[in-house]
Amino acid sequence: MNNNGNKQLLKYAGLATQFLVGIGLSVYIGILLDRWLKFQIPIAVWVLPLLLITGVIIKIIKDTGSK
Repeated sequence: MNNNGNKQLLKYAGLATQFLVGIGLSVYIGILLDRWLKFQIPIAVWVLPLLLITGVIIKIIKDTGSK
């Protein structure tokens, strides 16, 4: 693998790591928020990760789009 391929691999490995950590944190914060607000339906557990996923998809589209 050439040097450019290594840079691409590290770039997307870093993005994947950020994505997994972000999903975990948003679910955890959603659980805490749902408990604190005493929701019977886990609204924050669903909304926070969906917002994160939407943001990551937008970032990937911008990063991989033609310039």
